[in-house]
Amino acid sequence: MKFALNNNHMDTNKKLVLVTGGSGFLGTHTIAELLKNGYPVKTTIRSLNRKEEVLANLRTAGITDLQNLSFVEADLTADTNWADAVAGCTYVLHVASPFPAKQPKDENELIIPARDGVLRILKAANNGGVKRVVMTSSFAAIGYSTDPKNHIFTESDWTDENAPIEPYIKSKTIAEKAAWKYIKDSGTTMEFSVVNPVGIFGPAIGSAYSASIDLIVNIMNGTVKENRAFSFGVVDVRDVAEMHLLVMESPIANAERFIATADGVMTFFDIASLIKRERSALASDIADLKAGNPADKITISNRKAKDMLGWHPRTKEEAILASVDYLEDQKQN
Repeated sequence: MKFALNNNHMDTNKKLVLVTGGSGFLGTHTIAELLKNGYPVKTTIRSLNRKEEVLANLRTAGITDLQNLSFVEADLTADTNWADAVAGCTYVLHVASPFPAKQPKDENELIIPARDGVLRILKAANNGGVKRVVMTSSFAAIGYSTDPKNHIFTESDWTDENAPIEPYIKSKTIAEKAAWKYIKDSGTTMEFSVVNPVGIFGPAIGSAYSASIDLIVNIMNGTVKENRAFSFGVVDVRDVAEMHLLVMESPIANAERFIATADGVMTFFDIASLIKRERSALASDIADLKAGNPADKITISNRKAKDMLGWHPRTKEEAILASVDYLEDQKQN
């Protein structure tokens, strides 16, 4: 994936942006999108040992001029360096979020870092005079308490954190609610907005891989043997990165949530069928999944982001195939 870039000079009017979690799948794409648009960027990584890896990944995306990117070592679970991280920043994009490979035995292993992490960042940003924080939450905070039958999920829906839900879903809900509560209770004038992506697919940049792409791997290698009885939204990581910039820049996006999803939803069967149809040479190991009941399909609206932000996402099929092509490309190199 190449970006057409003019790296000769930076727009000096562009304000400094902090991106948390710069080594991650979405974080790397978000940094690339900001640099491509002339923004100077600071990013946090848990260890500066990963700095060269992040720089190498960005170079694979065609970002050749990296002098406008700086790094701060900071962890969501500790106060250290967050004041330095936000210093001089007009915007903070809080993208960092651990997505577990498997659900932990103790849900607090996910809940506490997610909740305390966002509060740590909001307090540091508020103290540091940041204009606006954009938090990457999740559709997990929206879509897990309402019966999906005959319901269109929008930004006004909330998952009930007291319902019997998985720790990851609970952690995303509690963290986002805690963030909104902090903004309301602290009396801050700092602006705050939230992006709620569904399952994020598309191409990784270099080695900045994600758990969602593991699903594609497991469908392609035959590990996924049956179609699970649920459907889910799909969105391309490039469109989520773009949405973060749109939300950051838009005056009317303050105090709003935005669902990031392509049109429609998919099941494991849909993904397997798409790969068999469009990338048949790579589909020999895919298990013979059975189609589910179309009545089970969830309905998620992306109307708000389209109308308020002028956001135009890629199709869900394009997002999935971009993951497939990325995986194939990694094999070849």
